[in-house]
Amino acid sequence: MRTIRRLIYREVLAAVVFVAIGFLALFFFFDFVDELPNVSRGTDQYRLTQALAYVTLMIPAHLYELLPIAVLIGTIFVMARLAQSSEYTILRTSGLGPWRAMRTLLALGVIFTLLTFAAGDYLAPVADRTAQLLKARLEGRISIGWTGAWLKERQPERTYSVNVGALTPEGDMKGVRIFESDARGYIVSVTQAANAQFAPDGAWLLRQAERTEFPRRGSTLVRVERRMVPELRWPTEISPEMVSVALLKPDRMSTIDLFQYIRHLEANQQTSQRYEIEFWRKVFYPLSCMVMVVLALPFAYLHFRTRGITGYVFGGVLIGISFFLLNNVFGYIGNLRNWQPWITAAAPGLIYTMLSLGAFGWLVLRR
Repeated sequence: MRTIRRLIYREVLAAVVFVAIGFLALFFFFDFVDELPNVSRGTDQYRLTQALAYVTLMIPAHLYELLPIAVLIGTIFVMARLAQSSEYTILRTSGLGPWRAMRTLLALGVIFTLLTFAAGDYLAPVADRTAQLLKARLEGRISIGWTGAWLKERQPERTYSVNVGALTPEGDMKGVRIFESDARGYIVSVTQAANAQFAPDGAWLLRQAERTEFPRRGSTLVRVERRMVPELRWPTEISPEMVSVALLKPDRMSTIDLFQYIRHLEANQQTSQRYEIEFWRKVFYPLSCMVMVVLALPFAYLHFRTRGITGYVFGGVLIGISFFLLNNVFGYIGNLRNWQPWITAAAPGLIYTMLSLGAFGWLVLRR
């Protein structure tokens, strides 16, 4: 059995690596074409080599997204090819029963699960931050849109809504606005600063800040006071990591960063539905590699006397694409419908698990 396992592992690993390289090369080409207009601007800061470096840093994120699909297609190709050449029939007569074959593929799926988790939780976040810093040298900032990132902090008798427009490559903040509210919900002050820095003790240092105060007598606005402050120190628990996390896409964050940011949102009574869904997707998505290898096993029990394996491999491509689309669709629907985050993240994997077990039971056990 050790020889049989080595044969299956070697063939599947080679096929998965080949498929993954093909997909990554395709996405690398598309990303590079998208970056060419930025290179043609003629700036000295963003040349062709830097565009290639930026596109290369996006490869780990694509690897995390494509690895389960590559596992499915590569395993289907190997299983179908072994069945077409009657090698799998010889393996079956040598003692490779259905359950033993499933255990063999599940052990291989565990390896791909660990690789997917490492790519999504360690390689992709680091590479994405490095790519954003590289791109920021051209644009001079890191931002997620016109409005930047919004954060909230509750302090004794005060609530602060903070807007950070962008981060510079050096880690400073641009376009900072702080809206201070009292316990009744009335705006107490608005502080704006074009630039701000993180102090060593965790406070924010706002440069050339414009502070507008709204003193009230009861619920009646008395007057509006406006003054300029050369340097304003604002004590807060919003760390540089929280600001950078808020400026990144949730799917590019690590599991630990997502968990800490969710706790911060819940502590400040902010909705965390979107980030909770991404957190549970980070937990369940690597496990889809095990679902994919089980889904590919029934292809070894099909008969290929009348036609080749091309149609079955194409079917595997369609199945992988449908899983990727269903995973994204469930994320959007769960966020809109306010579904339970773990159910939203686990539903695509559960659906395909049922399909794979149904196909295994019908084609392998019954037939």
